[in-house]
Amino acid sequence: MGALRLATMKKRADFLKAAQGVRRSLNSLMLEVAPTPDYGREPNTVRYGVTASRKVGGAVERNRAKRRLREAARAVLPLSALAGNDYVLVARRETLVRPFDGLLADLARALDAAHARQRKASGETA
Repeated sequence: MGALRLATMKKRADFLKAAQGVRRSLNSLMLEVAPTPDYGREPNTVRYGVTASRKVGGAVERNRAKRRLREAARAVLPLSALAGNDYVLVARRETLVRPFDGLLADLARALDAAHARQRKASGETA
């Protein structure tokens, strides 16, 4: 299997669609995973988006949290993501203070749990 290409999600509708999928929540982030709609599907491509609400803090804190999540996504998704899925990373207050290695581990753990839930929902055994 070749390396996955990352593409960013920009449209609100895509974020809302991902919110209806599998959700995994940790102290440092929340991960939402849903199948990529047919119009956004490209071979060997994973789409991801990052968001932060005002609960995270002011604009400076929200932007910092989103930058940290984007870098975590660039590091972890090519290794652990499944093509044909959209991933949305939602920042939490803890995103700002969690050591980056811990943030990477949290994202990897959330991905494993979300994929297991997707397999269970679809009736696969693995």
